[in-house]
Amino acid sequence: MTSTTTRRAAFFGLCAALSISSAVALETGDFIVRAGPAWVLPNDSSSSVTGIPGSEVGVNDAVSFGFNFTYMATDNIGIELLAATPFTHDLEGQGSIAALGKIGSTKQLPPTLTVQYHFNVHPQIKPYLGVGLNYTTFFSESSTASLNDALGGPTSIELDNSWGASGELGVDFMFQNGWLINAAAWYTGISTTARLQTGSTLRTVDVDINPWVLFFGVGKQF
Repeated sequence: MTSTTTRRAAFFGLCAALSISSAVALETGDFIVRAGPAWVLPNDSSSSVTGIPGSEVGVNDAVSFGFNFTYMATDNIGIELLAATPFTHDLEGQGSIAALGKIGSTKQLPPTLTVQYHFNVHPQIKPYLGVGLNYTTFFSESSTASLNDALGGPTSIELDNSWGASGELGVDFMFQNGWLINAAAWYTGISTTARLQTGSTLRTVDVDINPWVLFFGVGKQF
């Protein structure tokens, strides 16, 4: 081995050692703040729209900016609040109304409170599991011209808010001075009833969204 190769090996070995030695174990009272992009990927299904046999409504994917806060109640138990800026989803006609294409849109916020168990299996790699409760609020719903034409006039859309259970799998990759990279996924139960009001005619459709929520971001342990 040449002297140059030896010096490079020693340098990278020292960097690795410093990185590992500087990784701090999670302890009671610690706070972790994370931020980055979040994706909502629905596993959607629906009933038929009232009075339109064979019709269904689909919910498209959405991406926004997410952030979460974890408080370590013990060395292993964390309590996390997941939040985000609003997600915007397109609503699409399916089944017998598939030809309408996009029939509307909605925004939603899905705050989720989760109790986590953090596994201390490695100085730098911190996996965790969690179960929690989600509340999803829908707002700024709107219809498209294709839906208005099909239903015979301007149509308002209103979606009920939703409560549901959530499961989480995540991992923190710890670095120096408490900095970390995080990847996490939630499966969340979200169900809503959409009300379509066209003049004096009210139509409804039940929609199960039940999305995977994926998150990738950077964070800091305090």
